[in-house]
Amino acid sequence: MVDEDTLRALKTAFTFMPNPVEVTRYDYGDQADKMLKQINFVREVLASHGIDPDEVAGDINPESTPNSCY
Repeated sequence: MVDEDTLRALKTAFTFMPNPVEVTRYDYGDQADKMLKQINFVREVLASHGIDPDEVAGDINPESTPNSCY
């Protein structure tokens, strides 16, 4: 199992990664496929540790996360 500091570091680094829909050949050229694989790998690792990748930004920076309408 990964310790909490390592998971927090991974989550923090993940917040700086682009979303998969933002990775285009126009912006990233021949590196687009490699970039998408790396992003998806990090998403899978987070999910395997019970962390929802789509909720990471709110966990790391709650003050900049919009309030839910629900």
